[in-house]
Amino acid sequence: MNKKPSLKLWLYFTGVILISVVIAYMIVACVWQLLFELDFIQVDLRTKNIPIIVPCGSFLLGIIITAFVGRRIIRPIQNISDAFDALSKGDFSVKVPEDEKIEEIRKISQRFNAMTYDLAHIETLRTDFVANVSHEIKTPISSIEGYATLLQDHNLTAEKHDRYVEKIIENSRRLSSLSSSMLMLSKLENQETVLNQTEFRLDEQLRKVILMLEPKWSAKNIEFDLNLAKQLYFGNEQLLDQVWTNIIDNAVKHSYDGGVIRISMQQKENQLVVEISDFGEGMTEDVQKHIFEKFYQGDPSRKSEGNGLGLALVKRIIDLCRGSVSVSSTLGNSTTFTVTLPL
Repeated sequence: MNKKPSLKLWLYFTGVILISVVIAYMIVACVWQLLFELDFIQVDLRTKNIPIIVPCGSFLLGIIITAFVGRRIIRPIQNISDAFDALSKGDFSVKVPEDEKIEEIRKISQRFNAMTYDLAHIETLRTDFVANVSHEIKTPISSIEGYATLLQDHNLTAEKHDRYVEKIIENSRRLSSLSSSMLMLSKLENQETVLNQTEFRLDEQLRKVILMLEPKWSAKNIEFDLNLAKQLYFGNEQLLDQVWTNIIDNAVKHSYDGGVIRISMQQKENQLVVEISDFGEGMTEDVQKHIFEKFYQGDPSRKSEGNGLGLALVKRIIDLCRGSVSVSSTLGNSTTFTVTLPL
């Protein structure tokens, strides 16, 4: 398909101005000459051709002025056009100058640069997400394949056979948990409101979550210090159950043996504040900054214990509830998660 040759925008703009100027001056010159020939104007013969000279001089001057002004005016628009071409080819680092004197052009430039920044950020997140998902899926699959291969040895002892089967089941559960978390997070990210809300006892929900996790905290001889008054709450019980399960499970995981986990709930004006504190490993400031990001795990040695989606789910659920969640921690000492919910 043949492409028509494109004309530079500034050249087109300049041409339009020049043609308008030339036509105007030609009309003036013709009228002047006609009036002179009909003796409506009495002019010295030596100055008879002045009306012709003036347009010609103006035409030459107009070429210089309009070429300069036209290019100056169109240049920022051409810059934005070139930037869009680069953006369409996947270059998210492209920027346009924001120091234009024309307010409208300056605003367009600022919005364009803001858009490219957001697109670059989204592209980075997308790339990281694909890489993380691939890694998280590949690891348990490779493990399952390896242990399944070992099971083909007919000379295995019963002890090794049972251990390999246990590892296969463990990695299968990890894959199942990963896929469930990803599906739930994807669903929640496409929601703007919380559905299926009912009234329930929030204090009782916290106690039930603690009982559900009893095998984990009893194995580490952890005790709970609870300050939970009776509290009715209107919301999605299943989603909030995910919130408390993830936070309390993390508290148990990072607590020292024989430690204490404190859970308190109090009402402040139109808000409900729940604090869950453990006195264990703690975390650095850098880990605290990224703790709610997808697939982020502050301690690489614990990768086999989770998939890095739990706290990302917590953050999204609390955001949907129009609440907030924050973390405060001291390395080697304590960690407190604070969840604030509107009443």
